[in-house]
Amino acid sequence: MIEIYNGPLDVKEVISRWLDEINGKNWGAFIPFVGIVRKEDGIEALSFDIYEPILEKWFDDWQKKAKEKGAILKMAHSRGVVPVFTSSYISAVMSPKRRIALDLIDEFVEDFKANAPIWKYDVIDGERIYAEARSTAMNGAGLMSKKD
Repeated sequence: MIEIYNGPLDVKEVISRWLDEINGKNWGAFIPFVGIVRKEDGIEALSFDIYEPILEKWFDDWQKKAKEKGAILKMAHSRGVVPVFTSSYISAVMSPKRRIALDLIDEFVEDFKANAPIWKYDVIDGERIYAEARSTAMNGAGLMSKKD
């Protein structure tokens, strides 16, 4: 299950709760990744739109991959405005083995950046502007071409 929040994420609360879930279990690795909004190009915040049905399907596919390796994936993401220096994205892998967790978190975060149906907007002077220069087109997205 993906956790979606309005506004910035409470990193300490989310990670603490996820750690509590594995307390007393035989997990050898817990590897989180925290994405923080950087101050760049004059932005004061980022704003996010999420297409939840596709995101849930994408995440379910990743959960199956993790389960095959004996691991668990967690993910939280913001919807709406997230000011600079606060978090919009947290993911984590829990695994009996460190190498599995390290490899899986890297693959997951990279695929998230390339394929998760989340649209990012810069907020500059209170105006929401699509962040095209820092966005990645989703695989299969776009107009269909006509075959001759």
